[in-house]
Amino acid sequence: MLTAESVEQAVEQLPPEELAKFRQWFARFDADAWDAQIEADAAAGKLDALAAEALAEYHSGQAREL
Repeated sequence: MLTAESVEQAVEQLPPEELAKFRQWFARFDADAWDAQIEADAAAGKLDALAAEALAEYHSGQAREL
């Protein structure tokens, strides 16, 4: 079984071109995992309170444009 330490050691050994490829792959992998977690949390209602708070602030005039 791989460990984080063994992966770290392998990454440290990558030549620059392979490290660049790994970075691109990992960025996509991490973003996909983040998106899946947000979707799961939203579907489970875990973001409902946060959304309600944001909407309440917006409707009460407490929000500002970015």
